[in-house]
Amino acid sequence: MSAAPAAPAPSPEPAAPHAAHVPHTAGRALQAGAAALLLFVTGVGAAPPAEAAPTPVAVTRGPVGQDLDPATVARLDAAITAAMKKDGIPGVTVGLWMPGRGDYVKSFGLADTASGTPMKTDLHTRVGSVTKTFTVTALLQLVDQGRIRLDAPVSTYLDGVPGGGKITLRQLAAMRSGLYDYTSDPEFLDSLRTDPHRSSTPQQLLDHAFAHPANFAPGAKWEYSNTNTVLLGLVIEKIGGQPLHTFLQQHVFGPLKLTSTSLPTGAALPEPHARGYTAFTPDGAVTDATTWNPSWAWAAGAVVSDLDDLHTWAPALADGRLLTPATQAQRLRTGPVGVPGISYGLGIADVNGWLGHNGELPGYETIAAQLPQRKATLVVLVNSDVDRGGSYSTTIGRAVTRIVAPDHLWSLPSPSQIGENQNGNGKGNGDRH
Repeated sequence: MSAAPAAPAPSPEPAAPHAAHVPHTAGRALQAGAAALLLFVTGVGAAPPAEAAPTPVAVTRGPVGQDLDPATVARLDAAITAAMKKDGIPGVTVGLWMPGRGDYVKSFGLADTASGTPMKTDLHTRVGSVTKTFTVTALLQLVDQGRIRLDAPVSTYLDGVPGGGKITLRQLAAMRSGLYDYTSDPEFLDSLRTDPHRSSTPQQLLDHAFAHPANFAPGAKWEYSNTNTVLLGLVIEKIGGQPLHTFLQQHVFGPLKLTSTSLPTGAALPEPHARGYTAFTPDGAVTDATTWNPSWAWAAGAVVSDLDDLHTWAPALADGRLLTPATQAQRLRTGPVGVPGISYGLGIADVNGWLGHNGELPGYETIAAQLPQRKATLVVLVNSDVDRGGSYSTTIGRAVTRIVAPDHLWSLPSPSQIGENQNGNGKGNGDRH
């Protein structure tokens, strides 16, 4: 990737978080870019309101090598617990691995607010738009095999894409196609609120997108759209000759021994897992979204993983170990998104030097990134996307990096999803993966 512009000077601790990606409207809970991004479920535990949130306590820590120095650990503990208490965040897991300095692996707060079960470092979670990093890696593997061409139009591989003869696979992966994001469609959002347990097919998602004209000519600018990654998932299935979940298992998850990572074909979340809380409901009430069906996010945001696997994945993504050097170099050739310090390549972002992605969908938020300059890896897992005061994952990521890498601050603007709603006109596009 091209070097990102210098990060803005960090504000004094503790800083108020930026407003989160999508406004508190329909699309807000969706943007996780498939995470980017959601109805009222009865009889489930809800996250405590911010004003009543107890002081979070670090309850577990995972296996680590050498710990960070005690003073840094104390500062991290204090910053994370302060952020959780301020915004009423139910549970957080943070993994930070910094060669030469040490590791920091801890969970805070609650995995289940109804039972009081503490958050732990070995729990499965939905990773939202971090899914895009896996999907685009699979696409690039097919490029390395000579089975597809990045600069071929999508119409070479798929029929029925409006303007598909002028939209390349590269533009889809780089979020420069101009195609309307189906998670911005009011009808889609209303139906998802009404029945978050329903199953959606990729074609149904595309039907919502293609009911709208393109937002701009292919390549004219950058705009985050989950439609792009759904199309890439279909290309992988057609050319790879396998369902996407099978292709990912055999060619991405398996080779890296990501044993807790999968693209589910149903709504079940593997055990053990944290329960996830959202306010993407008809009345805005916080509810449990753990068993909501993520098929609406599919190739753009439905993957499940855990801390240990994301610790493996983030550096593998950044160094391209599943790709040829030439293809990885193309992946990391990032372009501007209209936000200082942030650029986007092929299914990967550069956030002030951190290479990776964030993700959100109802109930869960994630960061998985590496800072190649220091070989440092950061994973943040949050079991809520209510986002009082700003995106929870960005709030935690900023608090951590402000302490350990203030010259490489993890900081996303409003909306918080990388690329999410950053369409150059100041208006959100409603996706929140």
